[in-house]
Amino acid sequence: MKRFLLLAVLASACCCAAQPTPGTATSAVAAKPLPFVSPIFGDNMVLQRGKPGTIWGWSEPGDRITVQLEQKSAVATAGPDHRWQATIDLPPAGGPYTVRITGRQTAELKNVLVGDVWLCGGQSNMQLTLDRAQNGAEEVKAAYQPEIRFFSVVGHAAYHRTEVVEGSWKAVTPETAGTVSAVGYYFARRVQQETHIPIGLIVDALGGTPAEAWTSAAALRPIHDFDVPLAELEKLTAASAPEYGNYVMHWYDEFDRGLKAGWQAPGLDDSAWKPVTIPGGFGELGVPETPAIAWFRRDVVLPDPLPAGISLLFLGSIERMDTAWVNGTQVGASAWVENPRVYFLPNGVLKPGHNTVVLRVLKTKPDGGFLGKPEELHLLLGDKTTIPLAGEWKAQLSLDAKPPQSLPIGYENWPVMPTVLYEGMLRPLAPLSIAGALWYQGEQNSERGWHYRKVLPAMIADWRRLFAQGDFPFYIAGLPAFKHRSSEPVAGDPWAETRESQAVAAASVPNSCLAVTIDTGEADNIHPKEKLPVGERLARCALAGYYGKPVLTSGPTVASVERLPGEIRIHFAHADGGLAVHGERLAEFSVAGEDHVWHWAEARIEGDTVVVSSKDVPAPKEARYAWQSNPVATLFNGAGLPAGPFRTDNWPTMTESQRPY
Repeated sequence: MKRFLLLAVLASACCCAAQPTPGTATSAVAAKPLPFVSPIFGDNMVLQRGKPGTIWGWSEPGDRITVQLEQKSAVATAGPDHRWQATIDLPPAGGPYTVRITGRQTAELKNVLVGDVWLCGGQSNMQLTLDRAQNGAEEVKAAYQPEIRFFSVVGHAAYHRTEVVEGSWKAVTPETAGTVSAVGYYFARRVQQETHIPIGLIVDALGGTPAEAWTSAAALRPIHDFDVPLAELEKLTAASAPEYGNYVMHWYDEFDRGLKAGWQAPGLDDSAWKPVTIPGGFGELGVPETPAIAWFRRDVVLPDPLPAGISLLFLGSIERMDTAWVNGTQVGASAWVENPRVYFLPNGVLKPGHNTVVLRVLKTKPDGGFLGKPEELHLLLGDKTTIPLAGEWKAQLSLDAKPPQSLPIGYENWPVMPTVLYEGMLRPLAPLSIAGALWYQGEQNSERGWHYRKVLPAMIADWRRLFAQGDFPFYIAGLPAFKHRSSEPVAGDPWAETRESQAVAAASVPNSCLAVTIDTGEADNIHPKEKLPVGERLARCALAGYYGKPVLTSGPTVASVERLPGEIRIHFAHADGGLAVHGERLAEFSVAGEDHVWHWAEARIEGDTVVVSSKDVPAPKEARYAWQSNPVATLFNGAGLPAGPFRTDNWPTMTESQRPY
């Protein structure tokens, strides 16, 4: 969701896999010379056991390349496009080995293991690193797992086919474990402990990104809901536009005269700009009601010497999008309206004496612009000194965007366009041999949660076509609890409907599995720290489905429903060890009659069934469980696995009519 890439500081401070700074084109990777060996192959890597060992790179056309591992070797010839690709037979799981690659150039890949390689995709909850997880410091200190290796793909949006990714393989040690995906690590640790097979993780995830960004145009076109953005992408590609991966930055390039004139420059002559008061400003510029881009400048005098420590820029909440510069350096940008802006100021940005703060704000609503209280706008220095920023600024209108002026398709300033991460971060990995994929995503798609049941299966099929290794395992992490809990039953909820779509996908897509996480999460944190259950439940999917271990993968699921006089009896499958209540009482069930009005229900366990009823609904027709963003998860089986949220009705949902564009 928009919550994930609030600002440049999160991209650096969260220690997740590297990702583009918001609003920055990401064409640098494609511009580099193609390497002799693709960067996905390197020291400390894991090669997939039991499948062809496909290795590739680039050299002069006609160059004869030999790949050797132990006594096995393979030969390839670089074609007219400079690409060579060799397939070598691999030994059984184990190592370490050295892979020697010779042609006109020579390369050696050292400390290589043969084992199972798992592709870890999604958004920032897959990126979230072990040092940021619950008990992170202790986990990192104890993380000596030399047979677990990881490669974190550097974020890169692309409008065309790209050939390489950036990153490097690392073995998990206390020195490196802080930067591994926490979910990936807990998955790999459990699997490795039970199978004793080396595990490689390729963390191919990026915060705030929707599933369609990870899907090819060929897979999205049959859905027909992405025709408009795909047409826009084709137009931008034909124009060789910067590869921002989002819409709003291209819109700024076309319409923001302040950007073209360099209004962020610290030495700009702003003597003709209008004095305004912030919070506020747009009314004084004559655009109180209409969409508009306005620029604001203010001089701030700081002490000499500057206090040591981290400095932060606080701007409060802003509608719709802001970009901030200090002394000509961009320090942050965000399109998440509800989130108060807090921007980290890198060393060297501030200076003693006069400093120039410049803000660009795009508002789209009559009450848009600065939404915070005056005291929320300030500069915090390293010694905790507060420099107030509310009050008088200088301002200039860049664009009055009232109709017929067109607005961008979307306002996110990070990669959200369809296909751009498939092209920039996924396609360059194929045809690498892998065991399967883990997927932790859905937050960015949640506002159209019902539609996700169309997009996710299309994406899974697309990945399987790309890697051409059959219906490899695809394991999905369900969304955890989030947002503030409703005290009354809700008829519609985007997160509940997204979870349902995840369950529908897992039930309909062959060789897939859903790891329910509804008993985890934090109301006020979209990046919950409790990642151990997520990784271990995904590991259960793999241990049972891929490794053939007698491991349970599911909590209770609805098998059938009996509608009885005054109550509903729900029969459950996967009630291994019997149905169990976690908490003081069995909740959170609701029932509704023909009027479709939901009421909390009393619930009791009888064998492998739950009976629900309500004094407010004499003739209950349908039942739901845990149907809100942050429900109370109480129903488990004897193995300690939770039931996922469910509903017995097929009534229209809140998001069923929502489409991407």
